Amino acid sequence: MNDKLVAPSLLAADFANLQRDIEMVNQSDADWFHIDIMDGVFVPNISFGMPVLDAINKHAKKPLDVHLMIVDPDRYIKAFADLGTANLTVHFEACNHLHRTMQAIKAEGMKAGVALNPHTNVSVLADIIQDIDLVIIMSVNPGFGGQKFIENTYNKVKQLKALIKEKNASTIIEIDGGVNANNAKDLIDAGADVLVAGNFVFSSEDQIKTIKELKEVIS
Repeated sequence: MNDKLVAPSLLAADFANLQRDIEMVNQSDADWFHIDIMDGVFVPNISFGMPVLDAINKHAKKPLDVHLMIVDPDRYIKAFADLGTANLTVHFEACNHLHRTMQAIKAEGMKAGVALNPHTNVSVLADIIQDIDLVIIMSVNPGFGGQKFIENTYNKVKQLKALIKEKNASTIIEIDGGVNANNAKDLIDAGADVLVAGNFVFSSEDQIKTIKELKEVIS
């Protein structure tokens, strides 16, 4: 994968002006919409539900990169496919039968992703990496936006990249949490392919310019 992607996280958008912020992402150089679904059980917060995702899908003109931070995600795979999801990522820590989950996601026509919490070693994916389309490395603890970037992320990205090469897999690496212009290039150099950017984009005065500059940094 030669093109490096930017996926603004709608968790950091203005919920009272969500359509406006969706249109901003549509008009920007961003590649995906990153959407965090939180259930208040797997993580101590609640975010978007399915009606909101349905509304987002009606206005979004770029692929929906949906990240499930929920327990028992298998129950909802078909529902998220029906809501227009392009990439569906589940947490390793939330799945008892990860291989089956990957198969179920792909059977619904979506790309299948696995997210790893900061404490989870990338080695847990050694036996399944060839069946995973993308891996999200959490560079903050999941559940809240605006957290400080965890420096060990660089090491995890390098380890995961080595595993992907060793297994001759085509998996891409996505980074979620604390991404900004200061660490973006280092993450790409370590082996990342997709950067999720939330507060860094939506708290800026010129969001379209910020996305453009982030794309330029990683290209």
